[in-house]
Amino acid sequence: MNFLIDNNLPSAIARALNELTKNEGHSVVSLRERFPANSADIDWVTRLKKEGGWAVVSQDKFSKGDAERQAFRECGMPIFCLAKQWGQMTYWNKAENLVRWWPSITEQALLIEGGAAFRVPWTFSAARKFKQLHI
Repeated sequence: MNFLIDNNLPSAIARALNELTKNEGHSVVSLRERFPANSADIDWVTRLKKEGGWAVVSQDKFSKGDAERQAFRECGMPIFCLAKQWGQMTYWNKAENLVRWWPSITEQALLIEGGAAFRVPWTFSAARKFKQLHI
């Protein structure tokens, strides 16, 4: 499976996750590596939908216009939205916690057919549970 890390997270985290997960057959890229930095969400979501085999990890609040929200709803991809607390953390804390959550994110992404959105809480627990979101 391919994972796209959006512009709200550092590209270096995407590169690190790619190195850590490629032995499992996954790839991780930042949005900036695949698309121009100013790409509209609807453009890259539509392209990834056509390609298939993608999941998105985002720190976005998904409070944009109706067209963008509809594109995310209909994209058929697993979308993992980092909870609000992630935005208040330092670079290194985000990197550490995302690595901790990563096996659960990849596992959940592989289980989903037809797309869904999930909230990734800051606090990691043994239960490793995501809350399903309605975008």
